[in-house]
Amino acid sequence: MDTSSVMITKQQIDEMVDRVAADINRDYGDRELAVIGILTGAFIFTADLVRKLKMPVNIDFMQVSSYIGTESTGILKIRKDLTIDVTGLDVLVVEDIVDTGRTLKMVREELLRRGAKSVKLCAAFDKPDRRTTDLVPDYCGIVIPDEFIVGYGLDLDGQFRNYEDIRIVR
Repeated sequence: MDTSSVMITKQQIDEMVDRVAADINRDYGDRELAVIGILTGAFIFTADLVRKLKMPVNIDFMQVSSYIGTESTGILKIRKDLTIDVTGLDVLVVEDIVDTGRTLKMVREELLRRGAKSVKLCAAFDKPDRRTTDLVPDYCGIVIPDEFIVGYGLDLDGQFRNYEDIRIVR
C-alpha cells in the first residue's frame, strides 16, 4: 500500500482550522457550545478546533462506526456514548470526513432525539461525490475528490492517523 502522495499539506490544514473556527466563533458568539468529537478519526481536528473557539465549550466524544476497511456498511454502531446530557444544549458535532453522509445524519438524528436544542455539523473534509443522503455539513473544511485518504486522524484499519498531512491511499 502506497501513502506517499500528499493531497493536503499541514499548512493547508492549519489554514482550514483557522477559517472554520472563525466561522463558528462568528455564529455562536459567547453562547455555550457542546462540542462532540466523533472518535477516533476526528480527535486531532477536534483538539485543534476547540483551542481556537472563544465561547465556553463543553467537550465530549462519541465513538461510532459504519466502515469496515474502505467500505461503508450503512449501519451505525455506537461504541462509546456521551457522558454529558445534551438536553437543551447547542451541539456541534465534529467529524473527520463526510463520505456517504449516512453516519453523520444518524448521529444528528440521535442527538436531536435526545433533546439537543440545536445540532450543527462540522467536517474537516467533505467528499460530496460519494454522498447518498441530502446531508450538507454546516461547517466544511476542505472539499476533496473521491479518493481514500489517511492522516490528520483519518486511518485505514487503525494505521496512518499520525501523518500531519492528508495522503491518498493507493
